[in-house]
Amino acid sequence: MAEWLREMSVGEWYEAGAHPFEIIGVDARAGVVLVQHFDGSLEEFDFDSWLELSARPCAAPEDLSGAFDLERDDVYDDERPHNGHAANPLDDLNARLLDDY
Repeated sequence: MAEWLREMSVGEWYEAGAHPFEIIGVDARAGVVLVQHFDGSLEEFDFDSWLELSARPCAAPEDLSGAFDLERDDVYDDERPHNGHAANPLDDLNARLLDDY
């Protein structure tokens, strides 16, 4: 197995140019790397294409909402106080969804 393949793991972020993406799978038998771009689109690279891409590890984007087609109103209801845990806005979204049941 190639050294670069051993160093790669699911959940790591890479960039090629100015486009960040996350590794969501590596299939050594099929010889493919599966990635999800910041906007949520999926792409598959065969190993040769991956090497030609010259992707570099990078930090995960601070705002991970790109893959979720959400507007501010989808996450925050300005008329309803949120739970005070601003670190994860999806917590408020989950609470709102559970209130509907």
